[in-house]
Amino acid sequence: MESGEPEAGGKGVLMKAQPDYSIYLVTDDGCLQGRPLLNCVREALEGGVTLVQYRAKTASSAEMYAEALQLKALCDSFNVPLIINDRLDIAMAVGAAGVHLGQDDLPCAVARRILGEEYLIGVSAHNPAEAKAALQSGADYLGCGAVFGTATKADVKKLGTDGLASICREKGLPVVGIGGVTADNYREVRAAGADGAAIVSGILAQPDIRTTVRAIARVSQEFAK
Repeated sequence: MESGEPEAGGKGVLMKAQPDYSIYLVTDDGCLQGRPLLNCVREALEGGVTLVQYRAKTASSAEMYAEALQLKALCDSFNVPLIINDRLDIAMAVGAAGVHLGQDDLPCAVARRILGEEYLIGVSAHNPAEAKAALQSGADYLGCGAVFGTATKADVKKLGTDGLASICREKGLPVVGIGGVTADNYREVRAAGADGAAIVSGILAQPDIRTTVRAIARVSQEFAK
């Protein structure tokens, strides 16, 4: 998806379209092993990441804004959309492509009223009921998991590939599997019917990020329509 550069004051001219969800990188400073975030994201983009979600749970608003601006410029140089986790204000301020909301965040329908139709809104869903509610609330895509369990969100119940497949069969929206996804099990997520996988440590904690993503991209090509 292509989006315009933010104008003064952070307002961008955005044209919403469904992006390529196949290799969806979610940032987490805890996975970087002391490496700069922008360097790691650049390597991931060079490897073939198709979508980036900026997640910074402990950063201040000022820190998030500054880092999100840098990530937006980097993602734009690869023509890859940037999604902001939770924060509508940061997404609007930097002209990001959209936001991703969890079940405890602002309701999707409220976010849609604030953002309008030009922004992408993703919603986390852990079961078919939550997936159906997200569809009815105006979500553009679903993040479903935890497929294999996850160290970043220990309180999230494991969904499994069977649970993911049940959501995919009834989805009505693009579905991204999340939770414990790596280069080794990425094929299982896609085989369950998901349009892609959101990956955190499976990319960012790897010693060679670029090579890891390229390996995932080769598998992704097997599912290309």
